[in-house]
Amino acid sequence: MSYELKDYLNAINHKKEDLMVSEDEFWEKRYPAYIVNKALSAFAECVLYVNEMNRLHHLDKRLQFQFFLNSIGPKKRFSKWLRSSKIKNLEYVKEYYGYSNEKAKQALDILDDEQIEHIKSIINRGGRHGGVRMDS
Repeated sequence: MSYELKDYLNAINHKKEDLMVSEDEFWEKRYPAYIVNKALSAFAECVLYVNEMNRLHHLDKRLQFQFFLNSIGPKKRFSKWLRSSKIKNLEYVKEYYGYSNEKAKQALDILDDEQIEHIKSIINRGGRHGGVRMDS
């Protein structure tokens, strides 16, 4: 049997199917609470529910799943995950242009590799405390 993240997210988001009611006890044991919280936090209508589960992280996995299943309205939700290299580039763009996360993500879609390398070369992270020095 496959216990994948997409199965849990599909059950919460649009199927509204309680996976943990079945005879298979591994649905509960393999529930990735942190990853589900992270995936759902990308959507504005879910942020308050995710925050509540972060506050009550000590609850059983079954209770956390039941909370999301019964609280979040049915809707198809999908968001892409940023790769670690893109996250580093995001930090460079944010720092260089003074952008927020959202604007920096949009800028990353526009900038090519050569421009990103130029930004990296300008921002120097040297020194004892990792201070930033802008070369002119």
